[in-house]
Amino acid sequence: MNSGMESCRRTLCSLSLLCVILDLQLDGVLGATHVEIEHHLEMGRKLLAAGQLAEALSHYHSAVEGDSKNYLTYYKRAAVFLAMGKSKSALPDLTRAIQLKPDFLAARLQRGNILLKQGNTQEAREDFEAVLQRSPDHEEAHDQLMKANELEELQEEAHAAYHQGDYSTTITVLERVIEISPWDPASRELRADCYIRMGDPQKAIQDLTPTTRLRNDNRAAFLKLSLLHYSLGEHHESLNHIRECLKLDQDDKECFSHYKQVKKLSKQLDSAEELIQQDRYQEAIDKYESVMKTESNVPFYTNLAKERICYCLVKIKLAQEAIDVCTEAHQRDPRNTNVLRDRAEAYILNQDYEKAVEDYQEAREFDSDNNDIREGLERAQKLLKISRKRDYYKILGVGRNANKQEIIRAYRKLAQQWHPDNFQSESEKKEAEKKFIDIASAKEVLTNPEMRQKFDAGEDPLDPENQQGGGGGQQGWPFHFNPFESGGSFHFKFQYN
Repeated sequence: MNSGMESCRRTLCSLSLLCVILDLQLDGVLGATHVEIEHHLEMGRKLLAAGQLAEALSHYHSAVEGDSKNYLTYYKRAAVFLAMGKSKSALPDLTRAIQLKPDFLAARLQRGNILLKQGNTQEAREDFEAVLQRSPDHEEAHDQLMKANELEELQEEAHAAYHQGDYSTTITVLERVIEISPWDPASRELRADCYIRMGDPQKAIQDLTPTTRLRNDNRAAFLKLSLLHYSLGEHHESLNHIRECLKLDQDDKECFSHYKQVKKLSKQLDSAEELIQQDRYQEAIDKYESVMKTESNVPFYTNLAKERICYCLVKIKLAQEAIDVCTEAHQRDPRNTNVLRDRAEAYILNQDYEKAVEDYQEAREFDSDNNDIREGLERAQKLLKISRKRDYYKILGVGRNANKQEIIRAYRKLAQQWHPDNFQSESEKKEAEKKFIDIASAKEVLTNPEMRQKFDAGEDPLDPENQQGGGGGQQGWPFHFNPFESGGSFHFKFQYN
């Protein structure tokens, strides 16, 4: 029995000693924490004054953790949040400061200002009235209370106009609403909807963009932004926004459905442009045909596809096909200077220089500073002028995309047909001689790469006006004879090279 009592006595003594040690340790911790809190508050104040907001916030976090009953610590941390533009994070700290000290007017006023900017008129008014109850002459609280009342009236007016279908008035009223409450996503969303209904998607995008930050989970805004960019043909921006929606919820059905569509179309468009950069024009045409199948409801993409197919057809020198597609693209988008430029080039391929000049002139009216259009017009005008004298392609009856073999074949056929020895009368021989000279000149120019390039650029390399030093009388003869040396009996010998 004595042994049991002794054991119990020893246990109690041990526990008492442990309690004393714990008390001493706790006193030490509390003492150190108080010093540390003061240090964090001082460092936070200095860093805030120096504009080092992230570092200041870190110290205020530590101060709050060390002493959760100090209303000033919460208030100071809220000030840092506000300086960082994080008003939503500041609100809980201001609310906690008011709970700890209900007569803390500075916190009341600050919270009321945030609530007003967020468009929460009722709660903002309660804070301003609470300040005025304790300080009736508080000028700022009085002014802000007046703004809260004004905001409430404006909000009601805006919604009334919207429900009446008066979107222009709604937008006008909302301008003042958003001036008072710039952090209110609902007002911006309402104004964006008005812009959409009035056919101004760009302004709708400007209003919706900040709402993605003003709401914690604004998938609806990301989806709407993606759809707006998509409708404008801005497929990369559309893809970026719909991905932001899926980051918030990868299982969002609406966002995922639109994501698949945008991703497919964007890939096709990028691939088509890469093919054009690689001069693989027929493959690019096929890819743009696929684009029109993927998206047939948004006019922008069909217009773009037609424009680029028109360009590709010109590049592969399919003149009539290019003219047909370019004409359709022009009807769809009459002010598109790229289409007018490309159709002008197709007309040049088709040797219809007057229409080429007309298209380039129309394009210049829309874009007078475009060097490509200016140079193209000058070239088309030169070609038109030359065609009224001698058009070597027309003389041989070949297209502007004819290769050397086709040119020589056409030359041989016409040279045999119009050889002066084939004709009897002097008048026929003279007419044949003129034709024969033109045929030979055409062959000389079009089989010489340098001369052909000059002619394609709008300059006749055999025109005496273009020869330096004059004396171009014999310039047009590519074969070794002068028919004017003998008196009337011509025996031509020409080369079929």
